Amino acid sequence: MTLYEELIWRGLIKDVSNEEKAKELLNQNHIKFYCGFDPTGESLTVGHLVQIVRMMLLEKYGHTPIVLIGGATGLIGDPKQTSERKLLTLEESLKNAEKIKQQIQHYLNPDQAIFVNNYDWIGKIDMISFLRDYGKHFSINYMIAKDTVQKRLEIGISYTEFSYMLIQAIDFLHLYQKNDCKLQFGGSDQWGNITTGLELIRKLEGENHQAIGMSSPLLLKADGTKFGKSETGTLWLDSDLTSPYELYQYFFNASDLDVVNYLKTLTLLSKDDIETLEKSMQEKPEERLAQKKLAEEVVLLVHGEKALNQALKVTEALFSGDFQDLDETGLSMLSKTLDNVKISEPTSLIDLIVESKLAQSKREARTFIQSGAISLNDQKIDALDYVVTNDLALYKHYIILRRGKKKYAMIQYVS
Repeated sequence: MTLYEELIWRGLIKDVSNEEKAKELLNQNHIKFYCGFDPTGESLTVGHLVQIVRMMLLEKYGHTPIVLIGGATGLIGDPKQTSERKLLTLEESLKNAEKIKQQIQHYLNPDQAIFVNNYDWIGKIDMISFLRDYGKHFSINYMIAKDTVQKRLEIGISYTEFSYMLIQAIDFLHLYQKNDCKLQFGGSDQWGNITTGLELIRKLEGENHQAIGMSSPLLLKADGTKFGKSETGTLWLDSDLTSPYELYQYFFNASDLDVVNYLKTLTLLSKDDIETLEKSMQEKPEERLAQKKLAEEVVLLVHGEKALNQALKVTEALFSGDFQDLDETGLSMLSKTLDNVKISEPTSLIDLIVESKLAQSKREARTFIQSGAISLNDQKIDALDYVVTNDLALYKHYIILRRGKKKYAMIQYVS
């Protein structure tokens, strides 16, 4: 299977500007390619993994990734369907850009990958040069026809966001000329920006240019809802924002309709391995082997083996009710998952049961205590006047509050 065939099999190609040239460049040559990431936040999300895994795949076949961090484009804002983006300050954009660079470095060969920030060249272009050297090459008709602009015409779009496609086009031209970059790819929502870059290269470099553009389908759940959203919100790649346990649970609970697609687009498991897992779903769906492997591979990719082992221990502890094997890291991970109450001084157990949402009222909390349903770190508590101190705290901070067999909350003692 050639690289292009593998990209097709994995479902990583939706649009391609020139399929024959794409096959030639990807299958027969070693080229430089780029994908851009705007620093709109301090962390990338699980949704970005599609492009990261595709970069890893191309790198595996010998191609050189150029990771573009949009320190400049992040100041402008790629048009959303619903409203204008909140403008970042230059300091925020560059700070986020550095954090995202550090995140992506984790996935690529440091001796091969090239990292660039488009503020380094966009920031040097004055307004007159921008309008004369770049804006002159595009008609308003061309720009309005782009899908991202069309979706905003009814509610309005600022000139700032309207100009975003031109700035991204300059990026492709710059990397094509300065870095010999032949390919840009992104999600299908970026196709209008990618083709604008190709058009600028065509006008300035001529019809015989070697640049190509490619997009991948946006990853959605089988029911059409947005991928990467959990009950608690967006899933981030930063472990401080989304714990490895939460990431594990999200993919372990993937539906049968989604799991094969996720295995193809979010892991580099071989075709044989994925087809074997797909077969296991048909023969023994109750074992959820495909979901388990998917969850393990994603957490291993994003956070490493140690974090995966911790996530598995937390999973087992919540299933068995035995938290004795969790170390401080595991308990910290658990604290980001359970309803959490922080205390700094001795506090009534009844108040904590209510505050942790294990009871709806103090009266109900008393009933739970009297019936023997309440324990702290596996110690049954039957005193209605019990006061929680840090005497029971594991590693001086963590107390697991349990109601019955499967209802948990975390009390964190902070000094």
